Amino acid sequence: MTTVSRIRQLHDAGVSIWLDDLSRRLLQDGLLERYVADDGLSGVTSNPTIFAAALRAGDHADVGDAARLLREAYDRSGGRDGYVSFQCTPDVAHDAPATVDQALHAWQRVDEPNLMIKVPATSAGITATEELTAEGLNVNITLLFGASRYEQAARAYQRGLERRARRGRPIERVRSVASVFVSRIDAKVRELAVPTGERSPAIAHAQLVYLRACALFDEPGWHALRARGAHWQRPLWASTAPKTPGLADVAYVEALSLPDTIVTAPEQTLTAFADHGRPRPARVEEDAAQQTIARLAREDVDLEAVGAELEAAGLRSFAAAYSEILERLEVRAATIAGDTELSTAG
Repeated sequence: MTTVSRIRQLHDAGVSIWLDDLSRRLLQDGLLERYVADDGLSGVTSNPTIFAAALRAGDHADVGDAARLLREAYDRSGGRDGYVSFQCTPDVAHDAPATVDQALHAWQRVDEPNLMIKVPATSAGITATEELTAEGLNVNITLLFGASRYEQAARAYQRGLERRARRGRPIERVRSVASVFVSRIDAKVRELAVPTGERSPAIAHAQLVYLRACALFDEPGWHALRARGAHWQRPLWASTAPKTPGLADVAYVEALSLPDTIVTAPEQTLTAFADHGRPRPARVEEDAAQQTIARLAREDVDLEAVGAELEAAGLRSFAAAYSEILERLEVRAATIAGDTELSTAG
């Protein structure tokens, strides 16, 4: 089986594969274009940590170029895929109006319909998601860990569509995804040193979130929106590179290749899957997943509390990366200014 067919088979079976990276290297070297053309890759995500890593390497990302490269995939899929997902800065994560203003500015500046704005799933982010959806923006609500927070994200998207529909505005071109983080849950449970059996708590949790998503988007209120052209908020499985021993490098991709969802992965994980992954859609093993979560509860592990802790940790990580970005940009600006002064003086 070739590298092309393993990833493309998942794509053709209704599981979208997005790359969790956005860098000048991927664009200039033609790597992103080849991933799209040969492997059926249909989206790109980024965050301040990825952007900071690119700057450390003397690189930078161009959201507009990536959006234009993926535009054909967007048009061909009728807006289901082909997105470039770029995050609001961490300094506005707890400020809903500032998040909305920043997102609207980015939307207008890039001016491509396949831009997707990433908004962290803080309380302010939930509010901003509703506002941005009502304005017709595509939103990727990210840093989702707990099931209750996921439900808030789904409800915010639905409320935004309802408000937009009441105003007589079109809703059929508005899309949203909910980025549920996976590997960090397993890493945290391992850190707590509780017995979990042979199954991954993160996979069990994600599969149950998927079932909850299916239920939320099968309620009468949603059916009314769907009749007007609305599209469900697809679950996106993020942080899919295992961080704990004993898990195969493609374990999360294989277990979470669920119907009509998105798996986003770093290049290393995609390469591993292309080499030896099983290219077929997964199924939810509900009873086994419930048993795994029940085992955690018996050990006094509250996944909602774990999720809140991981959300805060994720925001701190993004904030640190964002600070690094600003520092490096200031150094570059000072260097350019110095070079200009020397040139003028000469």
